[in-house]
Amino acid sequence: MIIEPFRSHDSAAFLKLAAAEQWVAEQWELDFLQAAFPEGCFCIRDSDGLGIAFVTSLPHETSGWIGNLIVAEGVRGRGFGEALFRKAQEALHAAGVRTFWLTASAMGRSLYERYGFRSIDTIVRWVGNGRQRHPSFGAKQECISAPQSILGIDSRCWGDRRGTLLSMTMDRGWVCCEESGFIVVQLCGEAVQVGPFSALDSDTAEVLFEAARRRIPFQATIFLDAPLSNRSAVRLFKRKGMRIAGENTLMYAGATPDYRPEILYGLASMGSCG
Repeated sequence: MIIEPFRSHDSAAFLKLAAAEQWVAEQWELDFLQAAFPEGCFCIRDSDGLGIAFVTSLPHETSGWIGNLIVAEGVRGRGFGEALFRKAQEALHAAGVRTFWLTASAMGRSLYERYGFRSIDTIVRWVGNGRQRHPSFGAKQECISAPQSILGIDSRCWGDRRGTLLSMTMDRGWVCCEESGFIVVQLCGEAVQVGPFSALDSDTAEVLFEAARRRIPFQATIFLDAPLSNRSAVRLFKRKGMRIAGENTLMYAGATPDYRPEILYGLASMGSCG
């Protein structure tokens, strides 16, 4: 088994595996992760040089995420996934990370528990549709009032400053913000991802969510990943006609995070980096 860097020419193989698992994943995300933290992205290739197992990771200031851990079905059970997981964790540790995050499927949870990861929440995938018949994504920002620092609001959710990730999502998406919250809408192929999305109160969350939906085509599918422990989020999304399409376990290891899910309404990515 030889573990090598996960590079751009491996992306097609990764995306094929991800599609087979019905993951929501796109090229831009891989490009971002490989540019932001190339020393934490790894793959294993077969004898023909084709990638058959992958993992990515991303450090913030004191925390970091492990994501995109996938192994081709025909080579599972050989320890590839565990080896890649260890390499990603080692890379994050070398980068100074003290709290390690990931979202785990039911299949992967036992592996992470062996390495000291503990469950802290359930991340639910919500699916719905937009409301706009003639959308316009031309304006990159629509601040309803002078916002607090988006970075500051986000850091209250996670107990860490995640500037690189937030800058990437806001640069490629449409941002709506109020003084006590913000929401980002990102195009995701034919669908739309809502997130990152944080609000200090439920009224602000509803205003932001409605503003976002009015910018999304009514026929477009919306994906949104949010913590189940945020009961205000659950009530809001149910009231807006969203439906649950799946869930994963949010886990962490290392230093206990200052995690506040009650103000977290949507993750910035589909499970790969928080």
